[in-house]
Amino acid sequence: MLKLPSRLRLENVPEEWVRLESALRAELAQVGNAAGRSVTLDASGLTDFDSAALSLLLSALRLCGQDGWQLTLQQAPRELRELARVYALEHLFWADAPAPAEMA
Repeated sequence: MLKLPSRLRLENVPEEWVRLESALRAELAQVGNAAGRSVTLDASGLTDFDSAALSLLLSALRLCGQDGWQLTLQQAPRELRELARVYALEHLFWADAPAPAEMA
């Protein structure tokens, strides 16, 4: 399981993406032959973030999806989920979220 940093804001997301992309590629290579095709990001330590955090998560989702991997977000702050909902992205990271077409 990979851990997200405590801070994901516009000014540090590019650096954090370089780190996360490298870690994701290593994780995908390491578990590539294992059963299940899912990678988990632990967001329990994420306390300071803005919408740039969603950009990083979308990039991670895209990277995993290229080879048919699923990205799971674990223990994300409630505020991150709310931010994702505002941008109509909640369904991409939380299985129990309604798809945008189902929203009223």
